[in-house]
Amino acid sequence: MNADLPGPPSWPRLGVGTWAWGDRHTWGYSRAYGRAEVGEAFRASLDAGITFFDTAEVYGWGTSERILGELRQEAGRPILIATKFAPFRLTSRSLLRALDGSLARLQVKAVDLYQIHFPPFFVRLEPLLEALAEAALSGKARAVGVSNFSADQMRRAYDVLGRREVRLAGNQVEYSLLHRPPEGDGVLRACRELGVPLIAYSPLARGLLTGKYGPDGRRHPLRLGRYLRAWRPEALSQVIGLLKEIGRAHSKTPSQAALNWLLRWPEVVVIPGAKNRSQARENAGALGWEMGPEEAEALDRATRRRREPESG
Repeated sequence: MNADLPGPPSWPRLGVGTWAWGDRHTWGYSRAYGRAEVGEAFRASLDAGITFFDTAEVYGWGTSERILGELRQEAGRPILIATKFAPFRLTSRSLLRALDGSLARLQVKAVDLYQIHFPPFFVRLEPLLEALAEAALSGKARAVGVSNFSADQMRRAYDVLGRREVRLAGNQVEYSLLHRPPEGDGVLRACRELGVPLIAYSPLARGLLTGKYGPDGRRHPLRLGRYLRAWRPEALSQVIGLLKEIGRAHSKTPSQAALNWLLRWPEVVVIPGAKNRSQARENAGALGWEMGPEEAEALDRATRRRREPESG
């Protein structure tokens, strides 16, 4: 590890995940909402001071990147853009070609953060990380990171990039009250030790923590199935009830309480999705306040069983 490298960029604590911007299969884009609604979400986020937007080439197979690029042009205001490379190609050099494709769809000369979306299937990790370093050294990516990497893979990425004098600027993993493995599998600890931000996606468990859906599973979107299978209805009721209670005590919503619980960790950046103006405004309300330690501990106790044992 190269301790002499400059520190990673200081990302805003709250951003916007844009998986739903163009994704029809999981989120129902063009049916329940469309381009007009996500445009309103974008502008409402900017109005609330939220300027960090995370997308990926596979979100809507390029649609999310195109929408974000168009909205940035329409707004005429600076934003921070993170996007991701999907390593299902057969060569590590494909990363640089994919980056050019993302830049074209986003209508920018460089992205603020370029990430490997998940560990590669068909190529070795080290050559792919070398290509990621080249993306940074070329100036087309102002910073580089990884996503869905284990603690060991993340440390390897840190070392390989460090040999090229490039700092690992983030590991984007799923993290929420209903999905807490980063606390037990070593990822959160590695982020702290290396000074690497943990970028938490699905921080509202794909909407289940909003309080919008009941715990019994009836009429739930398919995207919630994995959480409903992992949690008993009575346990979910307890968690959502606590979020409502804490929210009421601070004049906040359950969503804002769930996000605020994650924001207690200084190394965590949270990127909830927003499909419309209302959701964007609600997400922004997670900032500017802090739940009490007893409230945080109550949520911790209610969801602690989902942590996996600490490795190493």
